[in-house]
Amino acid sequence: MTADVQILPDGAAIAKRAANLWIAAAKSAVQQSGVFYVSLSGGSTPKALYSLLATDAALRAQVPWDKTQFFFGDERHVPPDHKDSNFRMASESMLSKVPVKPEQIHRIKSENPDAEKAALEYEQDLRSSFKLGPGQLPRFDLFLVGMGDEGHALSLFPGTKALHDNGRLVMRNWVGKFYTHRITMTAPVANNAATVIFMVTKADKAPALKAVLEGPREPEQLPSQLFAPANGKLLWLVDRDAASMLSAGTRE
Repeated sequence: MTADVQILPDGAAIAKRAANLWIAAAKSAVQQSGVFYVSLSGGSTPKALYSLLATDAALRAQVPWDKTQFFFGDERHVPPDHKDSNFRMASESMLSKVPVKPEQIHRIKSENPDAEKAALEYEQDLRSSFKLGPGQLPRFDLFLVGMGDEGHALSLFPGTKALHDNGRLVMRNWVGKFYTHRITMTAPVANNAATVIFMVTKADKAPALKAVLEGPREPEQLPSQLFAPANGKLLWLVDRDAASMLSAGTRE
């Protein structure tokens, strides 16, 4: 399956494009099943998207907020009020500003000192929310992902244990370079989504982006290569700086 790579001028253009894709996915999901399941990402580009959806009146009015269930692809092992918390960022930029109830927001309880228990608890939340049987995967309507400058995605870092499929939906992942655990959904969860959107900006991502999209398959080094939805769409929204080394892609 080949990825759809769209090269846009900057992060603001990416946020606008992603907002329109969010609205289309949400409307389609609600029409089909009455609920829209979205997995949120951390990072500066997703933050711009969340702010846009919350504050742009025309966009905000099109979002079926009351029919949306919000999840998180990964989380740092910090309390929800910590400056590094993905939940805090999403809450401050969007969730606290829009008409959603607390039960629609499924956050990773990363304040638990035991990261393994936090991961198992979140996996159970996924199983109950999606009514999963043994061996089944959740089906997200939209799964948002960012990419690090070394090719990581979610909290799937090069050379870490969570890169390997062991049947888990959520894993505690030790990331040595930060001397911390992360809690992350696994690649098979993302790959069961209807649509996966990567949002990538900045020139420091250019070498990794070229390697992920155009280099040999080395997912141990470049975990973003693990993302390949089996029965869905994979879309890369990248700015010109991040795309500066790419030889392919639709430029706008």
